[in-house]
Amino acid sequence: MNKTIVVSVTATKTHPKYHKSFVTSRRYKVHDEKNQFKEGDAVTFVQCRPLSKDKRWRVLYEVKK
Repeated sequence: MNKTIVVSVTATKTHPKYHKSFVTSRRYKVHDEKNQFKEGDAVTFVQCRPLSKDKRWRVLYEVKK
């Protein structure tokens, strides 16, 4: 996938009845115009117009550690 990165977003949720915490994750295909990000980079992305069948997000910037 040229100019595309896959970003995984994890969240901790609590079950409403049993009050047990569990981890969920979701993967987003994000547009990277300059191919400047590599695996392991933390990025911020926003929603945009549909760029392809699965891409509706674009990268804003890399989060500094």
